[in-house]
Amino acid sequence: MPDIARFLTALFLTCLSFTALGEKLRIVTEPWAPYVYMEDGQAHGLDYETTSIIFQRLGIEVEWHFLPWKRCLAMLEQGQADGALDIFQNAERTDSLLYPSEPLSDVEFVLFYANARPHPFQSLEDLRGLTLGVSPGYLYGPEFRDSPLFTREEAPTHEANFGKLLRGRIDLVITDRRVGQYLLDELKVREQISQLPTVISHEPQYLALRKNVGMDLLVQRFGAELKRFKREPAYAELSARYAGDAMPTAATLLTKPLQPASAPEKTVEQQESSAL
Repeated sequence: MPDIARFLTALFLTCLSFTALGEKLRIVTEPWAPYVYMEDGQAHGLDYETTSIIFQRLGIEVEWHFLPWKRCLAMLEQGQADGALDIFQNAERTDSLLYPSEPLSDVEFVLFYANARPHPFQSLEDLRGLTLGVSPGYLYGPEFRDSPLFTREEAPTHEANFGKLLRGRIDLVITDRRVGQYLLDELKVREQISQLPTVISHEPQYLALRKNVGMDLLVQRFGAELKRFKREPAYAELSARYAGDAMPTAATLLTKPLQPASAPEKTVEQQESSAL
């Protein structure tokens, strides 16, 4: 049997194993607007809608869980989830996770400051002695992670980090450029908080699946279909809506997805009541 035929047969059997047994892929993610977020029981976002469309084309049903990121990572490690949406790739994670050849989107980590307390920034040396708000479980690059020049202080949500910044409890917040710009409008603090232009690090983010039987073929097919979808007008429309250079307002982000998707299951963790 030719290699392509074996590949397609294995892929068909992988997909069939989910549909025939009534099983769904359990995908975990953290609200991370404009890439993925919940509003009135409906999921939205560039990466969520892109992923939903790809899985619909592949005939795979998905059970979504929205949780704090550290809880998402724990579920992956414990085998309670089949994959994660918008996860970075590193050497440690590739031991247990499979990544498609094509990323969903690219993150640019930048710093935000309170206009009442500006902190000019050109290099990490400019952060000496400061306290920076970070998110638990996030990877900001080894140079930032390992620097002894400043203190990193975690907050349970991105909104909480911006609140601490306004109250002067931290000096700066690091987050993705698009996420931060979205929050400025969502929290109505654009006149109080600004973004510094220097990019700390770039990171592609993926839909990654745990290393189980047949998942390698599914990941390959997902990557191929994602690359194909990115060349279509539908993806250009999604990208312009959620990730254009001119940031959409919160009202714009609440427009309906291009394709209807089943409402995800929103899992609530009682021990993390301050979660996103």
